[in-house]
Amino acid sequence: MKLIAGLGNIGDKYCFTRHNAGFMVLDKCAVDNNLTFKEEKKLKCFITKYNNNILIKPTTFMNLSGESVRAVMDYYKIDTKDILIVYDDIALDLGRIRFRANGSDGGHNGIKSIIKHVGTSTFDRLKIGIGPQPNIPSENYVLQNFPKIQLDELKSVLVTANEAVDFYLKEGIQKAQNKFN
Repeated sequence: MKLIAGLGNIGDKYCFTRHNAGFMVLDKCAVDNNLTFKEEKKLKCFITKYNNNILIKPTTFMNLSGESVRAVMDYYKIDTKDILIVYDDIALDLGRIRFRANGSDGGHNGIKSIIKHVGTSTFDRLKIGIGPQPNIPSENYVLQNFPKIQLDELKSVLVTANEAVDFYLKEGIQKAQNKFN
């Protein structure tokens, strides 16, 4: 059993912001596979099952994502080697995705929270490119909606990211890196 956590912020106000790229990937998976997320308050997330794997969207807001990831890991007895975190990355151009098996938080507060709560930076990640970032503070940029001109490219990225997650679940991180990075 794997835990796939898509990161984002809850609420209509954030629905189509760049910071919600992780939520969007899981929402696309849910639509494509007729899945329904339900809120699980004690685990601080929206949750569904997909092919014996668990998909979550934390309800803690981005900066506290680790609380939900840790709660789900503890409840389902999931090891850090069995988690995949899907999230936005301003260092990658829109249209690009990248798998990583570990690393620093890279200034991403959601990843920083997960590292703090799971006690390691060694967990699999799928970064969704949202750049390039213009000359504005990153906290402002990530909370902006994708402009209409980028929506077609975003749709294509979500399709590719879901194919990548399925491939990762079957083949593992190394083969996923070789194919999609």
